[in-house]
Amino acid sequence: MPRLPHLVGTTTAAVALGLLATAPASASEPPLSRPRIVAHFDLAAGQSPENIAVEPDGSADITFASARQVAHVTRDGDTRIIATLPEEPNPDTPVLKAATAFGIARAHDGTLYVDYATGTGKTGVWRIGPDGGTPRQIAQLPATAIPNGLALDERHGVLYAADSAQGAVWRIPQAGGTPAVWAKDPALDPVPVTGAGFGANGIKVHGGAVWVTNSDQGTLLRIPVRGNGGAGAVETRATGLAAIDDFTFADPHGDTVLAALIGDNEVVAVRPDGTRTVALTRADGLSNPTSLAVRGRTVYVDSAAYFTQQDPNLLTATLDPRDAG
Repeated sequence: MPRLPHLVGTTTAAVALGLLATAPASASEPPLSRPRIVAHFDLAAGQSPENIAVEPDGSADITFASARQVAHVTRDGDTRIIATLPEEPNPDTPVLKAATAFGIARAHDGTLYVDYATGTGKTGVWRIGPDGGTPRQIAQLPATAIPNGLALDERHGVLYAADSAQGAVWRIPQAGGTPAVWAKDPALDPVPVTGAGFGANGIKVHGGAVWVTNSDQGTLLRIPVRGNGGAGAVETRATGLAAIDDFTFADPHGDTVLAALIGDNEVVAVRPDGTRTVALTRADGLSNPTSLAVRGRTVYVDSAAYFTQQDPNLLTATLDPRDAG
């Protein structure tokens, strides 16, 4: 969720107040330990990390929202830019009015897929080869879309993009081609007037379903994938998650979610029974966390500093074995 230059003050406060947590808190210990900031980024250069994909060696590929870049960060924090999305001289992105790089997904061969929102014909999904190089657009989405979170289902050769502006999930052939609206439901919509203008946001494929967060509505949703590939009915799995951004699963075989609450500077663990635990806070180094990823017992958290305007960074922490499965 990029910084909203016209909405940071009163509207942001209203969103936070309107999405107060309602689920019971857990009395158990936080599931994350040993937080460590791996890399600090340059806010003035537009290096607000928006989304993350982890490499097999434990390094990370992240999108820098305002800089329109994809960066590779080693486990030691060394950072290099591997690709820059094309400049858009006349951006008209809904809500933001700026060209913005959003979600990223990685294929097993190292190919990267990135969401790009510009309010023009460049809006859509872009592919970056395993060796980097010039990004190539493989699917065009409407100029009125904000493709935010991005998930790859390699088994079926499709990508899913969460559209924050239009309250939809798009399905796109991994090889490229014409996108189709896969799911459209009021549960995916942004909230008019009182919201920040961001509905469907984070997205993951997990356990035979596509899971989506809604930032304005503060919800975690599950959409079953039917046998024919179509979308089942939207299920609400958690509510009261104030300004939730991206999320990940603590265990590939379970439904415990680690979620980034961008306004509260928190990462929370949300368990299938509805209980939740605050796992990381600003005291641990968070600065408006936007996205998470898990590899083994290591959890990666991007902080974009959209509202704090201090210390965008990449943080890692260790997952409790009870939650890692």
